[in-house]
Amino acid sequence: MSNIIAVIKKTIRETDNTLLLLCLAASVFGFMLVRSATEVSRGADQLISRDLRTMIIAVAIGLVGAMIMSFINYENILRLWPIIAGAGVAMMILTFLIGTGPSDRSDVRSWIRMPGGFFFQPSELLKIMFIVTFGAHLDLVKDHIGELKTVLLLCVHGGVAALTVVVTGDMGSALIFMIIFAVMIFMAGLAPRHILAAVVLVAAAIPLAWRFVLGEIQKQRIMALLYPQDYPDIIYQQEKGLTAIGAGGWTGMGLMKGTYTQAVKGGVPMRENDMIFSVIGEELGFLGCIFALAVIALIVIKIVHTGHNARDKAASFMCSGLAAMLVGHVVVNVGMCLMLLPVVGITLPFYSAGGSSNLCLYLGIGLALSIYRYNREGTAVNFRMSRIRTPFYE
Repeated sequence: MSNIIAVIKKTIRETDNTLLLLCLAASVFGFMLVRSATEVSRGADQLISRDLRTMIIAVAIGLVGAMIMSFINYENILRLWPIIAGAGVAMMILTFLIGTGPSDRSDVRSWIRMPGGFFFQPSELLKIMFIVTFGAHLDLVKDHIGELKTVLLLCVHGGVAALTVVVTGDMGSALIFMIIFAVMIFMAGLAPRHILAAVVLVAAAIPLAWRFVLGEIQKQRIMALLYPQDYPDIIYQQEKGLTAIGAGGWTGMGLMKGTYTQAVKGGVPMRENDMIFSVIGEELGFLGCIFALAVIALIVIKIVHTGHNARDKAASFMCSGLAAMLVGHVVVNVGMCLMLLPVVGITLPFYSAGGSSNLCLYLGIGLALSIYRYNREGTAVNFRMSRIRTPFYE
């Protein structure tokens, strides 16, 4: 019995309990928000809405997965990067072949129907897989980050990940991949001249992206921000969301008391996921918005701190990627709700409904927990001495 107690104490001591408790607190807060956002659509015979039930199940499974991952040495995960990379590409090819999307979007195939009537969005899992494989790539070439060959291969790595989600019609996730890529490669010490060249290339590629990559609905969403009077149906969601946020004032109207977020007709569309920030703004006010963003900021800071204290660069790179993913989601989602960015279907971490996003988010947290646990004691393993053959650098 004493041995079991000792193991439990050691497990608790070696777990990043602060990060874990912050994530759980954020998810509980998210449950409250989704409960409020879906209350008017909940059936009379339902205790909770389907969206909330799915979210709770996803967080529970994700939490178990995170704890399991926390006991797996992240260095062993890194050694599997070729398998992870291949599995990620195969998963997205499968999504393109058999995936589905909204009935009014024939160009979207970003979801896979699962048994039981559930849908899984593979791009959410691909984000975590990309953070692992790109972290391994950067660690392998970190001493040659200034060489042209190295930079080009890094761009190919990032480009393949973004392209696989673009072909499924998930432009929002492609944007997040670009943010993760940019932050991780910057943290690896890419020379300023390369960063400037990349900015110029991206700017030059915008007309090509407009012509050959963006679909008609994406173009309309961008134009709606510039000329809202010409696209009333497209801008309706964002206008309602922004109005709801403004109506909340400093302290809000109270949970399940929002005028726009509780309306059966004429309310904020998709308020349980894409527009959950409008629920926070209207029902909990400006102070509620600050609280919600502060919790995520603390989670990001904790992950960055874990990466900073890591003994090897690969761990640091992966933590920077996880932090970039969270910040990217927040910036894009809040930007959508404030009518600063077009709607691209990006969730607000921990708060938006959605099984795929919440489950995969906790898998990412599990990776951070593993880095924390295995950097507390022992001697760091030189990942580059693991005898893995790679085309990235010879």
